[in-house]
Amino acid sequence: MNTLDKFDIAILNELQTDARLTNAELAQRVGLSAAPCWRRVRALEEEGFIKGYRAEIDRHKIGLGVLAFVRLDADRSTGDLTRTMEEAIRKIPEVIACHYISGTGTFELQVVARDLDSFSLFARDVLLNLPNVKDMHTSFSLGEVKASSALPLTHLVRVKG
Repeated sequence: MNTLDKFDIAILNELQTDARLTNAELAQRVGLSAAPCWRRVRALEEEGFIKGYRAEIDRHKIGLGVLAFVRLDADRSTGDLTRTMEEAIRKIPEVIACHYISGTGTFELQVVARDLDSFSLFARDVLLNLPNVKDMHTSFSLGEVKASSALPLTHLVRVKG
């Protein structure tokens, strides 16, 4: 599967919206019969376009009211030290996203916590003790305007000329 056609794109779009669709429901929505739809979904999974299926949990409902954006500055940016830092960050469940960034800083983390006190303890006891951390800068979310893991797919649709 080198390129995605309109059916593959439609399947990805529908599954991003509702991954609990049955194959029959999905096939109906994308305009295929059940067997070809199932084969396409399996191919999309095998090729890595679909990485997995998971429930989206409301962090507020489970008591994680704080979302912090934390920029970590590395003391030194050598390959081995950076990889060691990356490995340590990957093991921390409170870090829900981490990006290696350009500009000021080395890593930008999204961190969840119950409240400001628990974040403060976490930052002091965990983040500042990560290997190779020189400095830390934190901003807090005051409200989510948009939080979505769905990716735009419109760029995949070929324009017929």
